[in-house]
Amino acid sequence: MRHFHLLLVHELRMLAVSAATYSAAVLFLLMMGLMYFLVIYQYDNVFQNDPPSAQYFQVFWIPVVFVVPLLTMKSLAEERRHGTLEAMLTTPASTLEIVLAKYFAAYFFYIGLWALTLLFPWIAVLFLNPANPDSPLHDTASLSGGFMFVCISGLLYVALGVLASSLTRNTLVAGMLSFSMLFVLIIGGNLLLHLPWQDAPFLANFHPVVEYLQPFQHLQDFSRGVMDTRPFFLYASNTILVLGMTTMAIEARATN
Repeated sequence: MRHFHLLLVHELRMLAVSAATYSAAVLFLLMMGLMYFLVIYQYDNVFQNDPPSAQYFQVFWIPVVFVVPLLTMKSLAEERRHGTLEAMLTTPASTLEIVLAKYFAAYFFYIGLWALTLLFPWIAVLFLNPANPDSPLHDTASLSGGFMFVCISGLLYVALGVLASSLTRNTLVAGMLSFSMLFVLIIGGNLLLHLPWQDAPFLANFHPVVEYLQPFQHLQDFSRGVMDTRPFFLYASNTILVLGMTTMAIEARATN
């Protein structure tokens, strides 16, 4: 891993000068700012059991399925299209180092965007209700729990985006493939929970598995301060698996 640091710095620099990066950042911040405003507006007009921060993170999947593809679709597909990936593979850097540099550059930028959204609750407290310490806007537990879930789940979501980018030379196809995988993973599992499991007894054994894989349940637990180790293992192990698949996909194409 001697060359990983140099590759990571290079990838971060390339993200900093990419138009797609700023497009993703502007889209993300506008989207999340609007959503937080709507959450605050609804909370002010209709009584809610959950604090605004918990409701805010419930819509995490919307920016994920749009922003992650924008951040990752050019990571490897663009290199393959220009023929620079083959040149990189001839350098002393290993394929794994190249993949990890691409991955962590996109992941750090993804977490940085989410970190900027923490300004929204601070602005709301500053201008709407600065004096009342019992205000739901001061609920830092659900805010920190939701942000921790975003950091942990983002490990897998960004890895899927990088995998999609390694499978094609076309950046648009890579973005669409990443969008599809993320949508099926996040929303598909939630839809499976609404199937009539009781009408198919032979499928009943799979219901706990589907529920265990459900990201919305993980988010709810984190927002309530329930720090279970199973989501950590789930996202970390699957991230390693996806990155391994990405590395093998690049090596397989390099030998063809």
